[in-house]
Amino acid sequence: MDWETNRRTFLHTAAAMLASTALPGTAASTSTSKYEDMLIIDALCFGKEWNEDVFTALRAANYSGIIESLPRKDLQTAINALLEWRGRVKDNNDKLMFALESQDFVRAKESSRTAVMMNFQNSTMLDGDVDNIDALYALGMRSFQLTYNFRNLVGDGCLERTNAGLSDFGVEVVSRMNDTGVLIDLSHCGQQTTLDGIAFSKRPVGITHTMCHALRAHPRAKTDEQMRSCAEKGGVVGMVALGYFVGPDPGGETTIEDYADHIEHAANVVGKEHIGVSTDYPPQGISPWATYDEWFVPRTGFFKPSYELRWPPWIPELDSTDRYRNLMVVLDRRGWSSGDIERLFGLNWLRLLRDTIG
Repeated sequence: MDWETNRRTFLHTAAAMLASTALPGTAASTSTSKYEDMLIIDALCFGKEWNEDVFTALRAANYSGIIESLPRKDLQTAINALLEWRGRVKDNNDKLMFALESQDFVRAKESSRTAVMMNFQNSTMLDGDVDNIDALYALGMRSFQLTYNFRNLVGDGCLERTNAGLSDFGVEVVSRMNDTGVLIDLSHCGQQTTLDGIAFSKRPVGITHTMCHALRAHPRAKTDEQMRSCAEKGGVVGMVALGYFVGPDPGGETTIEDYADHIEHAANVVGKEHIGVSTDYPPQGISPWATYDEWFVPRTGFFKPSYELRWPPWIPELDSTDRYRNLMVVLDRRGWSSGDIERLFGLNWLRLLRDTIG
């Protein structure tokens, strides 16, 4: 079946599942669906160091799945990272499993484990050869960003001075990702690269961790046009939980309400079936390990001033393993149904992955 048929089938099944949690004749509410019963997928989450603290945090956060960020300097670096992950999963198969297809997230939920999907936040590891997509796929890769912040052989990133969009090689990469079953991620892409990535893809695409440009004019934010185009292709847009991305202009304090504002704006633009959540930091949060000298200072030498780095980078209510429990309370107060929250927290990502990686 093609991805559109799969999408309809999945949405029909998911709708039936969600309807069964509601009382007859009433709308579902968060009081009738426990957070612990939900399938939670964080669309960009990574361990600073993969130790027992991370494993404990994954379970405490009730994460059924995460999309990981691997080193991507060149092909050999990427291969080494994937091989390292093979060993990590083998040594911790009571806690982790590879996410090679969408159903692995369901299997992880059923077995109280966390499915980890291998992702690169750039395409530099291809070394300019589209055939390397197949090689990395064989080792477990299932997603990568077309560009990071700057220009590469595929296209322009969001911090590049120009706005050239996809190169011819980039169009070839998109086609091969579609054919192989690799999710296209457009999170750090430039404006035209984002639109090109959507337009040239035959399958839905993901924007795993971003925010709404209408609320926060920032190079990393996506406009209503970009988000709408993503949704019209069947894609999902993930709202990132970094304070300096979603907060008000410098000088204001970022709260969980600011984060909820971005979620609601995106929902109003694309519909609640096309949005998801992501953190862009380890499952235990940032504050448990980061210091000003360790986190903030190095980034000032890497990001342009337009990135508007701030310290601290976290949102207090989202910087613990209770982040999505806290968010559920906020969304419940704003009138979100239990079914819509379940879609936001995981089912929308699950549907996208079914339509892309299979």
